[in-house]
Amino acid sequence: MFRGRPFAIGGWRWARLALVLAAFSFGARAQERHVPVVLISVDGLKPEYVLQADAHHLQIPNLRRFPREGSFAEGVRGVVPTVTYPSHTTLITGASPARHGIYANTTFDPQQKNRGGWYWYAEDIRVPTLWDAVAEAHLTTANVHWPVSVAERHITWNLPQYWRAGTPDDRKLLRVLATPGLLDDLEKELGPYADGMDEEIGGDENRARFAARLMEWKRPDFMTVYLTALDTAEHQFGPFSAEANATLERIDAALGRVVEAAERVYKGQAIICVVSDHGFAGVSRDVNLGVALRQAGLMNLSEKGEVTGWKGAVWSSGGSAAIVLRDSADATTKSRVSALLQQIAANRANGIDRIVPAEELRERGGFPNAQFLVALRPGFEIGEALTGKLITDSGSKGTHGYWPDIPEMRSSFFIAGPGIAAGRSLGTIDMRSIAPTLARLLGVRLPAAEAEPIELDR
Repeated sequence: MFRGRPFAIGGWRWARLALVLAAFSFGARAQERHVPVVLISVDGLKPEYVLQADAHHLQIPNLRRFPREGSFAEGVRGVVPTVTYPSHTTLITGASPARHGIYANTTFDPQQKNRGGWYWYAEDIRVPTLWDAVAEAHLTTANVHWPVSVAERHITWNLPQYWRAGTPDDRKLLRVLATPGLLDDLEKELGPYADGMDEEIGGDENRARFAARLMEWKRPDFMTVYLTALDTAEHQFGPFSAEANATLERIDAALGRVVEAAERVYKGQAIICVVSDHGFAGVSRDVNLGVALRQAGLMNLSEKGEVTGWKGAVWSSGGSAAIVLRDSADATTKSRVSALLQQIAANRANGIDRIVPAEELRERGGFPNAQFLVALRPGFEIGEALTGKLITDSGSKGTHGYWPDIPEMRSSFFIAGPGIAAGRSLGTIDMRSIAPTLARLLGVRLPAAEAEPIELDR
C-alpha cells in the first residue's frame, strides 16, 4: 500500500501509446467509449504551490509529477464568487453560479432563520452534473466529501459533505445521508470516519483512506474526492505560511494514496484530475458593511443584536459581498444604497476595489438576485459585525472570494493519464471548461456547460 512515495505515473505513457494504437482519441469528436476518471479537489490550492514548489521549499512529489507527466493550467479563472460551494458546483457542471443555482457557500439569510445553513443539498443544483450524466450512461459513480452532494440520487456510492451542530449527532446524520450501509461497511475495516466539521489535515488523511478503499472495493467509473485542510490552514495562517506548506505536504501524501489506488485498480487506464476551487490572498482588515447599512437605517436590530427588519442586506463571501434589496423594484432604496457604497468606496482605506452593478453581475454569472457586489482588494475581507466600527482587525490571515479577475484568485487544474499530452501547459483556462472536458473523457455530455472542452491530446 502506498505510504507517501511518488505514484507510478510513468506507466501512463505506455497506456497512452496502447490506446493511440487502438485508435482511441480524446479530440473534438465524440467518444466511442469511456475511461475511468478520478477527480480530486484540493481546496485553496494555488497553482504556484505546484508550479513553483522549489521557490516555496515544498516537498510534494505526487503533485509535482502532474505537470511533468500530464497537462496543466498556469491558472484557472474562477466564477463569481470565488468561494468553495459555487466553484465546486461549476467544476461538476460547467455552468456559472447564476445558472447552476449555488450562489454562495451559505444561503441568503439576513435574519439567521436558517441558523448558518450552507448549500449542502444537491437538489438545489438546477442543471445536470457529471454524476447525473455518468449515471444516465449506465456507469457508476462514487463520492467522498464533495460539496453540495447531499441526497445526490445519481451517485452510486456516496459519502456526502454535511455537518450541522458539530456534535456527535452529526455522525448520525451523515450515516443516514450516506448510501445505506456504505459507511458501516467501510468503518468495520478502517475505523471511524472523520466528522463533517473536521477540516484539519487529520480529516483529509482519514477521507483519503476511505476514498482509496472505496475505489478498490467498488471500482467506480467516475469518482470525486474533496480535501479541505489546506484551505483551513490558509485561513488561519495565510497562504504559503509554514503551517499551510506543512499541511500541503501531508495532503500530497494523502493524495498519493488515492492516486496509487487508482493506478492499481484501473491498471494504468484511469484519468486522474486534480483541481482547486479558488486561490488565496493574505488578510489583515475586516470591512463590516452591515454596520454601514444599519447606520443608514437600512437594517433594524433588536436589543439582543438580532435583525428584526431590513431593506438592504449583506450576503458575504470572503473578499466580496452581494448587496440584496428586500424589494428589488424599490428605486429609492437602490439609490440610497448606491450612494452609500460609493461614499465608502471613495476612501481607499476602506479596502473597496470596485462596486459591481447588477447588470455586470448577470453577465459574469453571479448573484442573480443582488443589486450590487462589493469587491474588495486583497488584504481586506467582509466582516460579519452589525455594530461597532466599519473597519476592524481581521480574525483570519487569509481568504478568497475576491473578484475572479484578480490573479491571486487563480485556481489549479492538473490532469494525467492515457491520451493526455505530457508536459503541456494549457495557459490560463476557464473553470467552466473543466466539467465538459471530463465529460468528453467519460464519453458523456453536459448540454448545460457554458464553455467548450479543453483539447488535451495535442
